[in-house]
Amino acid sequence: MERKIEKFLSKWKNDIIRKPMILYGPKQVGKTFTCLKFGYHEYKNVVYFNTENNKELFNLFKKEKSTEKIIINLSLQSGEIILKDDTLIIFDNVNDVEIVKGLKLFGSEHSDYHIIAITSRRENLSEFKAEELQFKGMNELDFEEYLWAHQEKNLSTLIRQCFEKRKTCPFHKVALDLFSNYLKTGGMPEVVAADLKGMREYEIDAIKQKIIDIYKKETAINKNLIDIYRGIEVINSIPEQLKKENKKFQYGVIGSGKRAKEYESSINYLVNNQILYRSYKVKDIKSPLSSCKDKESFKLYLPDDGMLYTMLFMNDKKMQSEEQLKETLYENHIAKTLVENGYPLYYYQSDGKAEVNFVIQNRMGQIIPIEITTRTNSKAKSLAVFMKKFTVPQAYRITENNFSTKKDIRYIPIYAIFCLDNIKV
Repeated sequence: MERKIEKFLSKWKNDIIRKPMILYGPKQVGKTFTCLKFGYHEYKNVVYFNTENNKELFNLFKKEKSTEKIIINLSLQSGEIILKDDTLIIFDNVNDVEIVKGLKLFGSEHSDYHIIAITSRRENLSEFKAEELQFKGMNELDFEEYLWAHQEKNLSTLIRQCFEKRKTCPFHKVALDLFSNYLKTGGMPEVVAADLKGMREYEIDAIKQKIIDIYKKETAINKNLIDIYRGIEVINSIPEQLKKENKKFQYGVIGSGKRAKEYESSINYLVNNQILYRSYKVKDIKSPLSSCKDKESFKLYLPDDGMLYTMLFMNDKKMQSEEQLKETLYENHIAKTLVENGYPLYYYQSDGKAEVNFVIQNRMGQIIPIEITTRTNSKAKSLAVFMKKFTVPQAYRITENNFSTKKDIRYIPIYAIFCLDNIKV
């Protein structure tokens, strides 16, 4: 499967001031596979180390402060010759600061050794941060990469052209059908590969359930034992939270008498490690949007549509007949795609309960509201009220219909959310 990050890796390889890279992202999104594939195609050889419980590697980095001695020892440990500029060295499951300190030595010397360290815990980055290192995030396949996997690269290019030129897409129905299947599978590489092989729905569902269990097990790394259980409770509650008309996270959904103070640490852990994504409510609109957020009011989303599809016990019949459940999947898709494109999530809610699903700020500082419009809420007035009150020049309505523009509102098909990765008003 072709991944967008491959272009970044190629640029990194040829950078004259290349530094050791920390590649971070949730489990199961393809970090290790992509790095190995890149290494086998672009280098003479690849040397791979799993750092998890690797005491020999830990002691090496703790003891040695010379990059050449580190390389000699790594070569002995791996049984491979490590060549300058022609060997990719991969350290997987990096969670130890001592190993990262050793990698910083290579960055400070601008060495000719090519090193990638992989971690699934974004919380580590606060300890790993250093100017001697380069950082890059990775997520599951977005819908554009999903189209590439299905040999539909021309369609993905056409969708981008239609978005940029504000024209209708002549293959709208084809794109919508493919997107509906993406909601079912999600973007985890193992699941997409199973779908491409023609595996049955129950087999694909079993793979997704395995991944859901892996995400729940990630809470076990939490240092506070009671927060492990609470973290799983939060994850289990997400489908019910998002099915509600008011999707604000409510502790009562977890159980009677549950309080915010009890779950604050667990939720922060889940969000910090990309196991869940959080959208804060804003009641006022000004730049920066972060200054307007209400820390007590937020929504939580899953990082993969296929996971939510399985946790909602969805099927084709429900997708056709239950608009509210479909809208729930649409909202989760928009949320996770915006996060993956670098946008912090916010939603607007006035005292009068008028709500705009998402409010983002682009790279030029312009604020853009985004509203979902489906058959069940096609006459929503919240967006018009928002635009009038805060004098924003343009807004987006996400719909199942084709591209169009009416007054200052652009109507964008749900399958084209990936085009918002570099939007300008």
